[in-house]
Amino acid sequence: MKLWILAVGDKMPGWVESACAEYLRRMPREARVELVEVRPEKRSGQPADRIKAAEAARLLEKCPKGVRVVALDERGAELTTRELAARLSDWLADGRDTALVIGGADGLAPEVLERAEMKLALSRLTLPHGLARVLLAEQLYRAVSLIQGHPYHRE
Repeated sequence: MKLWILAVGDKMPGWVESACAEYLRRMPREARVELVEVRPEKRSGQPADRIKAAEAARLLEKCPKGVRVVALDERGAELTTRELAARLSDWLADGRDTALVIGGADGLAPEVLERAEMKLALSRLTLPHGLARVLLAEQLYRAVSLIQGHPYHRE
């Protein structure tokens, strides 16, 4: 199985890139993660719906065929780390690739949310996109560590 993080935003600060790279490097072969950045739409006075639609088109174009789509959305399910690990374990068992999608500054368009089989909230707080990437990468690594019985996760 392969995991994809599809994220709007292509010019992240160095700390975001290095933190994401570190957690993704630690992922085991059976849960490889590829980060795909999508160019954000220029704001230039456009309405938010138009911006989200343009970003959605780019995200869905980059979304591999047949993958399970999980939309990161503040209104999504809030899982504990153990619940995320159980979900990830199920995904690993069925072998189907999964794309976790992070929207732009205005969030995800209805087209992406409708395509998603699951909506996942990292927090009810509004997070900067770079921080959301790092948090998602770390939680994926933590979930895999839990599945494998690695001592990284402590309760």
